[in-house]
Amino acid sequence: MSLTDKAIEQLRELISTGALPPGSKLPPEPDLAAQLGLSRNLAREAVKALAVARILEVRRGDGTYVTSLEPSLLLEGLGGAVELLQGDAGALLDLMEVRRLLEPMTTALAATRISDEALAEVKRHLDAMREARDDVERLNSHDAAFHRAVASATGNDTLLTILEGVSGRTLRARVWRGLVDAQAAGRTLAEHEAIFDALAARDATLSQAAALMHVNSTERWLREHLESGSTIRDEAQAVTRPKVRQNP
Repeated sequence: MSLTDKAIEQLRELISTGALPPGSKLPPEPDLAAQLGLSRNLAREAVKALAVARILEVRRGDGTYVTSLEPSLLLEGLGGAVELLQGDAGALLDLMEVRRLLEPMTTALAATRISDEALAEVKRHLDAMREARDDVERLNSHDAAFHRAVASATGNDTLLTILEGVSGRTLRARVWRGLVDAQAAGRTLAEHEAIFDALAARDATLSQAAALMHVNSTERWLREHLESGSTIRDEAQAVTRPKVRQNP
């Protein structure tokens, strides 16, 4: 472990033990360095690292504070990290496996807790998906919102944040799925309708099964697609690259 890593660990320990609780202001750099038995340079590096991790917030002209340490804040970087895995087929399939483990249980939990207002929000996005079935971008935008509304209905912000981070990558996979397979939009819509119907019935077992079928369908397509030699990144570039109009 490097000296910088040790400095980070020492500062993290002050926060985890409550010596520096959420919202508290850190001592001035010289005092903090002395308290930790570090050089000012190491203390500064530790603060920078924890600021990047959203554990600390540096406010210019005011000082450095411990953030709220809420899951939605600390796990914020998960989605960004997932986006860096675009060209790694193995990592992408691993993420699909994580989603397969989490999303069905999340949907089952949502069925036991979902309010009428939350169910109406899920239906709003389902209706929008029906209207946008020929518009891949809108379809997938409401697809993501649909799943977010379901996860949000559990009332578990940590679960919501983790699922959003993992699903951010699989959302891209569904976009390309819609582009390369003309029948994908209809199948995806039917899968979402089954999830909504199960939620509306407040049936946890049926909701879990419907969500599992949906994730399995996406994962199966993705495996076949990647095995064919195609890559999500290549398709993204092909679709977003401006088309050159040729003279007849």
